Amino acid sequence: MHFKKIYIYSLSAAMILSSCSGKKEEEKTVYENKKFAQKKENTVHLSEKQMQSVGVTTTIIQNRNMEKLIRLNGKAEIAPSHMSSVSSIMGGHIKSIHIISGSHFRKGQVLAVVEDPQFIQLQQDYLVTKAQLESARLNLNRQKDLNSSKASSDKTLQTAQADYSTLNATLKGLEEKLRIIGIHAKGLNSGSIKSRINIYAPFNGFVSKILVNNGQYINPADTLFELIDPAGLLLELKVFENDINDIQTGQEILVYSNENPELKSNAKIVSVVPSIENGGAAMAVAKLSSANSEFVKGMYINAEVSISGRNTLGLPNESVVSFENKNYVFEDLGKGTYKMIPVTVGISDDQFTEILKGDFLKNKKIVQKGAYSLLMMLKNKAE
Repeated sequence: MHFKKIYIYSLSAAMILSSCSGKKEEEKTVYENKKFAQKKENTVHLSEKQMQSVGVTTTIIQNRNMEKLIRLNGKAEIAPSHMSSVSSIMGGHIKSIHIISGSHFRKGQVLAVVEDPQFIQLQQDYLVTKAQLESARLNLNRQKDLNSSKASSDKTLQTAQADYSTLNATLKGLEEKLRIIGIHAKGLNSGSIKSRINIYAPFNGFVSKILVNNGQYINPADTLFELIDPAGLLLELKVFENDINDIQTGQEILVYSNENPELKSNAKIVSVVPSIENGGAAMAVAKLSSANSEFVKGMYINAEVSISGRNTLGLPNESVVSFENKNYVFEDLGKGTYKMIPVTVGISDDQFTEILKGDFLKNKKIVQKGAYSLLMMLKNKAE
């Protein structure tokens, strides 16, 4: 009876040890499977039937002379130096307005007519001063003659000279005031005095805003119109971080609008702002090579920048696949096994993509046709 109990206890201990050993073996197997899975997570194997279905073809990395085409977008704006606020030098009532918002005008065109009695007064002052100056001139000449024969004192001559100089300065000032408001003083006489003045366009352009109406009284500080000179049209283009080193001042570009993408105009980059904003883009400013009425302030525009070709290593575009913002290619390891390899891409054209630091891919067979299908299979395998 005593030996039987010992046997039972020994059997129980053996079962416990066996159970522990089994768990360790199981854990080791699971660990090895996980390790194997991690090692194989970037490879995919195709059966012969799958290979025929996908139609995998391979290529090798090769030297290519490539050009990079960068596409940019932005808006058309006007340089502050080419936006003008027009006002009247003197106050008055708006008698008539000869333009409408958005209309084009030419330099010297009458934009509006302003009327006020002070214009009459200014012309009268000019004509009176002109007459007084002539009288002062005659008196000065007379005093010079009298002083030379000692018939008048030096003080009288000096007074005549001062009167003439004062009136002459006053006349010049009035003449300049008349010029500023658009009245030619030299042709002015008592029969040509007028109560209205014209507001003229200072350049060729178009009307952005009209801020007055007929009959309104305006002060000299009031803005009547906001005008835009299209010669100051600038194209503000967004340049993303991966392209910023390829955009430089002086580059020739092609620009076009969303409404008319077939009509492309020449422009030149005049400045690049060396700052990356929160949106991950810098700004390049371009100017049209010649005026184009198709482009107006606020319009969304597109641009194409062609970067000079360079000799580099590249693969066909279909060899390079993207997943989660990273780029990959597949190496053919043989016997239907393909390995996914991360790569860094550079410029691309219609056929090839540059592989930066791609020397490690030399002498490797890289999948061309079927790379995307392999990516999908690997993704489904991981899930």
